[in-house]
Amino acid sequence: MSADMFRLDGRSVLVTGAGSGIGQRLAAGLADQGAAVSIVDLPTQSDGVATTVAGIEELGGRAVSIPADVTDPESVEDAVARHEAEFGGIDLAVNCAGVNHGGAAEDLDPAQWRRVIDVNLNGVFYCCQSQGRRMLAAGRGSIVNIASMSATIVNRGLWQAHYNSSKAGVKHLTSTLAMEWARRGVRVNSLSPGYIMTPMISGPEWADKVAGFRDQTPMERLGTPDDLVGPTVFLLSDAAAYVTGTDLLVEGGFTSW
Repeated sequence: MSADMFRLDGRSVLVTGAGSGIGQRLAAGLADQGAAVSIVDLPTQSDGVATTVAGIEELGGRAVSIPADVTDPESVEDAVARHEAEFGGIDLAVNCAGVNHGGAAEDLDPAQWRRVIDVNLNGVFYCCQSQGRRMLAAGRGSIVNIASMSATIVNRGLWQAHYNSSKAGVKHLTSTLAMEWARRGVRVNSLSPGYIMTPMISGPEWADKVAGFRDQTPMERLGTPDDLVGPTVFLLSDAAAYVTGTDLLVEGGFTSW
């Protein structure tokens, strides 16, 4: 197998949630493999989006910023249309926008439940729907949805019924779309990270939990956003031409215990 099969030269990719964290790193990693990238995030993330675009351009890549709210189908449709106008079509997509916060199920505010489901699940559907329409018309395309190992297991010590449910929905939505579109040239897969070290869990209040996450992971470390780049590139690339409907766990072996 040639290493060229993993390259994304000549293709464009839309990445949601790309103004910070995992989405930001994935956008840069995809640009490094030759893709032109749309950096999509909320207008409130404009500083992070600008940083992502500047970093890609400094390395000789091509990137554009597109503000959008994934919970609004019209905003999503506008973002995908802008990507299409900018790059002449849409070849690839990574739907990474997501939110989380804790709360015991019996006390969970319905508004919090709706917010997490709206961003993490509804938002992924709206994005896939808009991206998929264009890919189906072209007869080709590849989508990666960012799920979580929480779609497969319940995290010990974390109260997040809304988050777990949303990510389980993403995993099954991915399989469903993959089967609907398999004979029409569009592949859809999900990537399920384990515990990933991001600024969200780097504060001192997280120290004990982070140590616990590390101890519970067979590889005895948390992942980093860098650990997710290669698997995402693989799923999007020609190297995965016979892969669709798959949920790829990237969690240091956590779910094997």
